[in-house]
Amino acid sequence: LPEAGLVAPGDVIIGGDSHTCTYGALNAFGTGVGQTDIGASMATGNTWFKVPPTLKVELIGRLPPYVKGKDVILTLIGMIGVDGARYQSLEFSGDLAQLSVDDRLTICNMAIEAGGKAGIFPFDAITEKYLKGRTTRLYEPVAPDGDAVFARTVTIDLSRLEPAVACPHLPENVKPAVQLKQTRIDQVIVGSCTNGRLSDLAQAAEIIRGRKIHDNVRMIVLPATQAIYLEAMERGYIKDFIEAGAAVSTPTCGPCLGGHMGILAAGERAVSTTNRNFRGRMGHVDSEVYLAGPYVAAASAVLGRIAHPAEI
Repeated sequence: LPEAGLVAPGDVIIGGDSHTCTYGALNAFGTGVGQTDIGASMATGNTWFKVPPTLKVELIGRLPPYVKGKDVILTLIGMIGVDGARYQSLEFSGDLAQLSVDDRLTICNMAIEAGGKAGIFPFDAITEKYLKGRTTRLYEPVAPDGDAVFARTVTIDLSRLEPAVACPHLPENVKPAVQLKQTRIDQVIVGSCTNGRLSDLAQAAEIIRGRKIHDNVRMIVLPATQAIYLEAMERGYIKDFIEAGAAVSTPTCGPCLGGHMGILAAGERAVSTTNRNFRGRMGHVDSEVYLAGPYVAAASAVLGRIAHPAEI
């Protein structure tokens, strides 16, 4: 929807998937609702919300190398827990110019993994540039009132972050990648609605290029949309993945929700750029999913274990 210009600042968007909160990256209010709610809204043209309290997330400092949006949101979830923002809006503020729209989409995508009703970024020059040429309709950006009251404020010093990994079986079980170097893996997933955008594929390709995937690892790449797939082909990323030994699929949720293509067997471990690592999420109840960003995922595919990208 963002790619096609169907999301604009100030919009209220409901969808039948909990990751509808992704759209807050463009200064909109997006949230997932049940199918009955969807049907009622389509029939009546109305919907109903309790206005959620707001948890303010203040981002300060500069991002270190290899640290991107996925590491920011995993760090936050590790700090507040999977219910730390239950029925609250996560409002992001601070030094945001260093976060691309792709980073913001990833961060808002996983607001629900902290229990959030929505994740919202302010409208700025980065948002405006992204929307230019995508949407022709008028939109009205929104911002907090000057006297806005927040349920609480959480501050994250970005300069202190490291590439992060959420260990089984909850997104809040977050550790630095460097602490998990002994963890052997069987599969790597790069893509999905969380980290399947062009910059995500570029990060993984940067690590993979000219190298081979470990003999004991399967690597599956899932571009988020057909347009991203085509652009990744034009830029040579798909060639990099295939030459390294990866399988590249058309856009799909695939193994993220245990659907198809990469379902884990008992005892297998995967590093995945998807959004949930609950027990049995990607296959057998005795499999394990470790959530990470594209840099860590690609480095792990090469070394056959969880790896910091600086090791490559």
